[in-house]
Amino acid sequence: MQPPLAERLRPSSFDAIVGQPHLLGQTGFITRIIKKGKPLSIILWGPAGSGKTSIARLYAQAFNLRFQSLSAIFSGVADLKKIIKEAEDSPLFNQLLLFVDEIHRFNKAQQDAFLPFLEKGTLILIGATVENPSFYLNDALLSRVRVLKLNPLDEAALEQLLQRYELRVKKLNLEDAARHYLIQLAQGDGRYLYNLLENTENLDSPAPITTAQLQEVLQARSPVYDRAADQHYNLISALHKAIRGSDPDAALYWFSRMLNGGEDPLYLARRLIRIASEDVGQADPQALLLTIAARDAYQMLGSPEGELALAQIVIYLALAPKSNATYMAFKYATHAAAETSHLNPPATILNAPTRLMKDMGYSEGYQYDHDTPAGFSGQNYFPEEMDRQTFYEPVERGFEREMRKRIEYFNALRKRLNKD
Repeated sequence: MQPPLAERLRPSSFDAIVGQPHLLGQTGFITRIIKKGKPLSIILWGPAGSGKTSIARLYAQAFNLRFQSLSAIFSGVADLKKIIKEAEDSPLFNQLLLFVDEIHRFNKAQQDAFLPFLEKGTLILIGATVENPSFYLNDALLSRVRVLKLNPLDEAALEQLLQRYELRVKKLNLEDAARHYLIQLAQGDGRYLYNLLENTENLDSPAPITTAQLQEVLQARSPVYDRAADQHYNLISALHKAIRGSDPDAALYWFSRMLNGGEDPLYLARRLIRIASEDVGQADPQALLLTIAARDAYQMLGSPEGELALAQIVIYLALAPKSNATYMAFKYATHAAAETSHLNPPATILNAPTRLMKDMGYSEGYQYDHDTPAGFSGQNYFPEEMDRQTFYEPVERGFEREMRKRIEYFNALRKRLNKD
């Protein structure tokens, strides 16, 4: 049986690997390691089809190491120990390079199993992962390896792969638009691009193949998105920051990316409600109410009709005046409350439902604000042992300009009343 196209066209040298010049260029990290002649254990972190397996194989060849691969999906500590024993029983052979695909799927105990063999130099480890190693690999293992990040293949790199196919297999009979469509469909994944090419090999047309003909044969790839993994957090962070940065177009883009990836719209609604409080706040108090209304509209309409209400509020929040003054005030107040939890309220503002409490001075001297000429008594409401604090600092944007005027009015009135 003929191997898959991606395997047949696998790079045979580092020069043939595309899209990773920061690692494999003249001053790239891997290039420098090879020039020094001392192999290091590394973790290759990057999206599918970016060249992780090819780099691992060529890395072993560059240092004349025995290459053995292991999949974390199908293997465990027993498999690792078997491989290590074989390596230790053959000391005259070259040092072993163990390539572990999907290494993030190993749990902490399985990852710890590598440590003694890395310490002794029994093997060189190359792990491959699509997930952020900071979240999935333990500190002990990370301290013994270098993490190298691979990029998804850009259009230029994918075009190089098409040219390699044409050089080694056959010329592509595609219109320019169809060629571009093929590259777009790959979404930065070189292996997937080759899979697409295999699916088009049965297309037989004397005229150049059109985009419409490709669409009949090729199915659009599912969006690259995992609701429980790194991509989820990256995209929600991008959405949040685009709204905070008052960019409605970028915000809509990331919002749509998450929806296309299958994200729960109610999760997005919850995050938008948070943004309305954290980043818009009192600069536009209506933002929170409207965001909750958008959530309610989605719950009433469901998908896909209700998603438009969420898109509407994404635009509204992005263009709303911004203030994190409420967020910061709450943060400072929480910190102050934690440090002064032993202090009691002033006796003046405490109710005195019993004789004993009245004798202890509870509510003595309390002024009912509504009975004062200005509807404001200017009394102290902080603990007596605590200086007056200022937590809320409104900005000069949106409705918070009005809030600042009110604060200044009450501060001046309080100062005058206390002076009198």
